[in-house]
Amino acid sequence: MTAIVDPHLMWVRNVLPRTPQGCEECLAGGTSWLHLRLCLTCGHVGCCDSSPMRHASRHAHTVGHPIVESFEPGENWRWCYVDQAFV
Repeated sequence: MTAIVDPHLMWVRNVLPRTPQGCEECLAGGTSWLHLRLCLTCGHVGCCDSSPMRHASRHAHTVGHPIVESFEPGENWRWCYVDQAFV
């Protein structure tokens, strides 16, 4: 996997997960998820695009926070929804 230098990295902050126990919306709505993503602008925890509700990408496109990182143990990568690329 090749990372690119992305202008959206300026949105990255030191964040704490708002719901470290799982996807914020899935927890509230009682739905399930497969994998979790952490918004690096605000700390929103959302489910991945392979999950039924796709809350992480919905958050990125609705709120405008472009970069997430995997919130899965042992994974260390970041994704930019705007550029559709690893960063």
